Amino acid sequence: MSQMLLEATHISHSFDYTLFTDIDFTLAPYESKAIVGRSGSGKSTLLHIFSTFMKPDEGNVMLFGENLYSLKDDEIEALRRYDVGIIFQFHYLFKGMSAMENIEVASMLSAESIADVILEKLEIKELMQKKVGELSGGQQQRISIARVLSKQPRIIFADEPTGNLDKETATLVMDVLLDYCKETGAGLLLVTHDEGMAQRCNKAYRLEDKSLKELK
Repeated sequence: MSQMLLEATHISHSFDYTLFTDIDFTLAPYESKAIVGRSGSGKSTLLHIFSTFMKPDEGNVMLFGENLYSLKDDEIEALRRYDVGIIFQFHYLFKGMSAMENIEVASMLSAESIADVILEKLEIKELMQKKVGELSGGQQQRISIARVLSKQPRIIFADEPTGNLDKETATLVMDVLLDYCKETGAGLLLVTHDEGMAQRCNKAYRLEDKSLKELK
């Protein structure tokens, strides 16, 4: 049985043109990896393939030792609910609810309780009773990250999680994500335009010319 959280082999995908071909990628417990690349290079598509949302044209994705795209829909849904955490650049919060209610939705679905320490680290504990519409974009993004971490995922897929944040808040968010991996043994795959953030991960790659090239 593989010790890898994620093991992808020979991944190829095209839309009107070939995005990438024959990509191999692994992510182990406690490991953080980043993929950078220009807009349209396919890095978000690659993240979607790894994270249960898009079957590749060719290749194989093993997630937690299971052949991902041979699983039934309800098994994939269970992975998303309990084991996979996905952070988007746009936070998809429920606007009519308070910050706490938004986080509680995720923790109820996964049957985990919300850790105060995550709220403190993200500096949002005092915002919990406010309605989402009363919060700034940066605060909303930190609420959405707390919502993902509250279900205690074994792997985090983060698509431009700091793209709309100022430098100080972006650094705070990266601190929290990297600490979470160190403390829980989870893995982090970060897709970003920000090479400075990418370099904070254990390994960084650039997606260009249809393949992944290691930066560090």
